[in-house]
Amino acid sequence: MAKSKDVRIVITLECTECRTNTNKRSPGVSRYTTQKNRRNTTGRMELKKFCSHCNRHTDHKETK
Repeated sequence: MAKSKDVRIVITLECTECRTNTNKRSPGVSRYTTQKNRRNTTGRMELKKFCSHCNRHTDHKETK
């Protein structure tokens, strides 16, 4: 069984443009899941990923 204070945790990345833009081509928000090391990356992670709703690469920020 995993401990509650594991070093690697699963996070969700969400598209920033889908969240703020109401005039988009299809309803929904692009989300990705990944892992991060809690000790090395203490802040919120931000990556450029492909958004299928915006149909281009956009910034995806870590959600709670």
